[in-house]
Amino acid sequence: MRVDASRPVSAGCVLDHPLAHEQARALLKALADPLRLQVIEVLGRGERCVCELTDELGLAQSKLSFHLKVLKDAGLLEAREDGRWIYYRLRAEAIGALQRWLGDLAAGCDTPASPCG
Repeated sequence: MRVDASRPVSAGCVLDHPLAHEQARALLKALADPLRLQVIEVLGRGERCVCELTDELGLAQSKLSFHLKVLKDAGLLEAREDGRWIYYRLRAEAIGALQRWLGDLAAGCDTPASPCG
């Protein structure tokens, strides 16, 4: 299954296919911000409530909410509501798809150039 390359990875996509260029770009762009990378690292240790994330990261809820939305829109996070609380966790399939994409790049690193001529 291929997703249209002009659309970013969305939370509803199943990533059992190679990432298109635009999808990889959207994931990497979301990860490029230092605060979002911190959120990813915290969530890499398991699901967290927003209140736990604000305490652990020392961020105001409004600032954290912005970064969570960016990560969710990129397809890296999923959220679930439990009463008045929202819990976030990483989407393993998105991380796996990015890992495979990076692995494919790494596999070609040692390929020598063709002779010019």
